[in-house]
Amino acid sequence: MIPKKVQLVEVAPRDGLQNEKLWVETETKIALIEKLAKAGLTKIEATSFVSPKWVPQMKDAFEVLSGIERRPGVSYPVLTPNIKGFEKALEAGATEVAVFGAASEAFSQNNINCSIAESVERFRPIIAAAQKSGIRVRGYISCVLGCPYQGVVSVADVVKLALQMFEMGCYEISLGDTIGIGTPLQVKKMVEAVTKKVPVSKLALHFHDTRGQALANIYACLELGVSVIDSSIAGLGGCPYAHGASGNVATEDVVYMLHGMGIETGVELEKLIEVGRFISDVFGRAPQSKVTLAS
Repeated sequence: MIPKKVQLVEVAPRDGLQNEKLWVETETKIALIEKLAKAGLTKIEATSFVSPKWVPQMKDAFEVLSGIERRPGVSYPVLTPNIKGFEKALEAGATEVAVFGAASEAFSQNNINCSIAESVERFRPIIAAAQKSGIRVRGYISCVLGCPYQGVVSVADVVKLALQMFEMGCYEISLGDTIGIGTPLQVKKMVEAVTKKVPVSKLALHFHDTRGQALANIYACLELGVSVIDSSIAGLGGCPYAHGASGNVATEDVVYMLHGMGIETGVELEKLIEVGRFISDVFGRAPQSKVTLAS
């Protein structure tokens, strides 16, 4: 059941940088994206067309997306939380966008100031507009294993939202452990429940490594046939709305594990390590990747 090939979705330029207080120059963001593509990554989440008031680091989204030297065969999806953001992304040359919701009512209220049901209605017009323009839409679900505000999140709520997103036209649903609280058997139970309503081929994993469980959780889901994994170079990222969510799982560590299992990724690990050091130097700190620190 373990896949022979895994598609990595690199989220550092968006999810990794959005939580950083130090302003990252537009040229540096573009360089990061281009270096990631040269390392062999074929899906790189470039930026987010969100209000600068809420996420100042993304205020140059248009300049970043329109400034990338695009490589053949590489996709550069962007987050579009509303129709205004979608239209701006389209203008900048977006060919794939993402919408997001949360499986937790409390997180939804604290994050985007509306209920889960209202959030679904908010991205419905984005999906409709994207379909008219021939743009693929990915769906993110936050807090699939726990919430910083309400604690336990019902698996049934995760399944319900995943099915709604799938039926609305999201080609893929990324299941996010936003606060990195899950453990392998919990994760497996949740993913198994979702696969009863949404095909496993349409699911992705987005696990934070806050408690050091991300690789074990990924392995548990590989056994179920999940073959798309979100990760962030040098372990960059977190969540502005989830205290203690220290970072995404490092791309270098995921690639090392997958290659060690004989799973194909199309990525060159040595080049990845160089990119991780490049962006970590910008912040004046060591990469959070265990593989990099050991090399």
